[in-house]
Amino acid sequence: MRRLRLVLIGVLLLALAGCSSGGVTSGTGKPSASATPRQTTKPVAGVTKVLVFVEENHSLEQMSTEMPYTFGLAQRFGYATNYVAIRHPSLPNYIAIAGGQTYGITDDADPSAHPISGQSVFGQAIAQGKTAALYAEGMPQNCALENGGSDYAARHNPLAYFTDERALCAKHDVPITQLRDAISAGKLPTVGMVIPNLCNDAHDCPLSIADSWFKGWITKIFAGPDWKSGHLAVVLTADEDDNSSGNRVMTVVIHPSQKAHVVDSPLNHYSLTRLYDDVAGAPRLHEAATAPSLSAAFGLPLAKRG
Repeated sequence: MRRLRLVLIGVLLLALAGCSSGGVTSGTGKPSASATPRQTTKPVAGVTKVLVFVEENHSLEQMSTEMPYTFGLAQRFGYATNYVAIRHPSLPNYIAIAGGQTYGITDDADPSAHPISGQSVFGQAIAQGKTAALYAEGMPQNCALENGGSDYAARHNPLAYFTDERALCAKHDVPITQLRDAISAGKLPTVGMVIPNLCNDAHDCPLSIADSWFKGWITKIFAGPDWKSGHLAVVLTADEDDNSSGNRVMTVVIHPSQKAHVVDSPLNHYSLTRLYDDVAGAPRLHEAATAPSLSAAFGLPLAKRG
């Protein structure tokens, strides 16, 4: 009897030990599905900031093939397969993105040749009490109106053409050296644009150089508070193609809400203008009023207007 009692006590102790363990296990020794803690997903915040990177003169096919890191992000987050630039050459496309129309510009002349009296998305953001900035790589000083510095091209800087916003340009059109601090401090603008120099935008150098350059910046952005908050959407596009594919360019939309989202519906640079306006809570500029919605196409969760 004594031996039987000892056996029964031992069985009871083993049963109690099993109840107090870290969870029920399957035959493999791993916690069973019923014992796995539930994973809670933090709601994705509404987009209140848009930062656009503009590359140069390459098609969707070229960019997806020769920018492997960037196309990897496109496949991970989202990209458009039917996004078309407005026309050729470069300048009208930059003006279209920033101003909602080309203002009849058909060449790449400097700001002195094309003074624009009108409002840009940057001016709209400031008028709405929001923030705006254009970060230009290689630009020797704020709002440079001529080529110079380190491979800086004035024709790729749309804000420099809006003469009604010269004071705004002098303050908010800045060298790219200020971008790093804005990222780390969580002070990226509501309406932001990043213009690489003539090498890093793939105008004068291979797309592989542009790919590495963008990787450097997006890695910093992923580590920054604006991205972690869910309020920032990053877009990478190109001004135009090289006349090889009907002006279709790769446009990547990067936001925590995007999961391998491929958009085949028609989009264009005015869709990007519309996104800027919607995020800033401003009236849609000119052609942006009827442009296809980029946010709707990608399901971007825009913050509600206050």
